[in-house]
Amino acid sequence: MTARERELATEQLTRHLEELATSLHVGSISAYLPTTEEPNIRPFLNWAEAQGIRILFPISRDDGLLDWTVGDGETEVEGPLGMPEATGELLGPIAINDVDLIIVPAASVDRTGMRMGWGRGYFDRTLGSMEKCPPVYAVIFDRELVDSVPSEVHDKRVNGVVTPSAIASF
Repeated sequence: MTARERELATEQLTRHLEELATSLHVGSISAYLPTTEEPNIRPFLNWAEAQGIRILFPISRDDGLLDWTVGDGETEVEGPLGMPEATGELLGPIAINDVDLIIVPAASVDRTGMRMGWGRGYFDRTLGSMEKCPPVYAVIFDRELVDSVPSEVHDKRVNGVVTPSAIASF
């Protein structure tokens, strides 16, 4: 994508994420800090913080689980997997049980909601361990919504995707 195409995609994603959060009346979300190759959700994170929405960010652990921290969407370090991670007090794996919306990264998602991540299974384990899971939406570029993705028994579906062109629910 050109710089202008990425900028336009970011504007459209931000608008759709704000629309989704508003329609669900969220008071808290879990989200991630994107890499430079992923769709840029940072303007949405800034908007959410300005709205007083509590944002939990994942912190990867050696045992394959995720801890969580409340972050500002800007203060970060490079995590052990080379991905950006927020800094702050560790809240433990169960902190995510209190959010109203979970926003996850994805390499691609198929039209049934099957998500293909980056192969480490952190989010699949997290979603699989939750007693009551709120809506889960993956943020992807339009071209990453595909007809099918490979899946394994432990893989978890998402409730929808947010792309630059739309919000799609499954």
